[in-house]
Amino acid sequence: MSLLQNSLYVEERPRLALTLGDPAGVGPEVILKALAEPEFAQSYDVTVVGSQAQLTKTYEQLCQCCRDNFANPEKLKILDINTEDTITTGIGNAASGAASFAYMQAAIARTKSGEFDAIVTGPIAKSAWKAAGYNYPGQTELLAELADVTKYGMLFVARSPHTNWTLRTLLATTHIPLRQVADTLTPELLTSKLDLLVECLQHDFGIAQPRIAIAGLNPHSGESGQLGREEQDWLIPWLEKERCDRPKIQLDGPIPPDTMWVKPSQAWYGKIGTAIAADAYLALYHDQGLIPVKQLAFDRAVNTSIGLPFIRTSPDHGTAFDIAGKGIADATSMKAAIQLAAELACQRISSRSFMQIGSSDSCASNSHSSLATSH
Repeated sequence: MSLLQNSLYVEERPRLALTLGDPAGVGPEVILKALAEPEFAQSYDVTVVGSQAQLTKTYEQLCQCCRDNFANPEKLKILDINTEDTITTGIGNAASGAASFAYMQAAIARTKSGEFDAIVTGPIAKSAWKAAGYNYPGQTELLAELADVTKYGMLFVARSPHTNWTLRTLLATTHIPLRQVADTLTPELLTSKLDLLVECLQHDFGIAQPRIAIAGLNPHSGESGQLGREEQDWLIPWLEKERCDRPKIQLDGPIPPDTMWVKPSQAWYGKIGTAIAADAYLALYHDQGLIPVKQLAFDRAVNTSIGLPFIRTSPDHGTAFDIAGKGIADATSMKAAIQLAAELACQRISSRSFMQIGSSDSCASNSHSSLATSH
């Protein structure tokens, strides 16, 4: 089989590792709901990385309490990772934390070895990881460590069900206390994050000359220094330098944080033409970016790790221990995470293959996924 034929074949059936997440949370439920979709079974080659016994237990519980469709674990491809019997649905503890950590380790190792094209991670509980002796801020940091990368980012992606426009939001800082944000932000850090974002937009989403909106830090972006000096002292000079260094990229900002999200909201609901909104938004800290993302797209946003040598996506919700096993968890975000992982994996695979056969220029316009035309 030629490289081109092999690329097209893999694009049709990308190989995805789907970790169970914390087995005591809603991860098993949303996975069984998502994989019950006929189109998923036909379009994707999915291997669930986790406990087969826990999946079977969840399946039996759900069949008794609700009428939704669930994938039968007996018909799924499962990389079975043995876990303790002390795991109780709805109760996150050291045992469930150790299990979810083991699922992640196995998925990353198999992906690095070439067995999978992308990883989709179920939700984990940081407190359960800590109870099990694993002190990581989140899955992103573990992925970066095991992938041996130091420059990475958390990009949140959501496609509007109203207009098909795609919201993309990158966080400059992530899981740190708010009082540390101003000291952590530097021109060097923002340049690193902007490098990642531009590369991702160009290579994974097929947007050659993106428009990126960058938030200010202080109210009204500092009000000319009256409400904070960060914008005047370094953020505006940094942005002016980046505009000179990246003449083909449109960089808007620093935009006052309270107004930056008006156009995305309007584009999401179809109140303005989607071309008016930016291709991506760079938020300076966690809540500045994620409050609007979750307000607009709580049930369909996807967390995408950029800067890794492989694709990783995850639903943008937590373990929801309080509703685990009750059959009421919404699988929309998990479905979106699987779909995005498959599209991005196909984009990377086809790009690599076309480069190898010397045809990247002539084929690039045909290899972009549907996400490339959503801005």
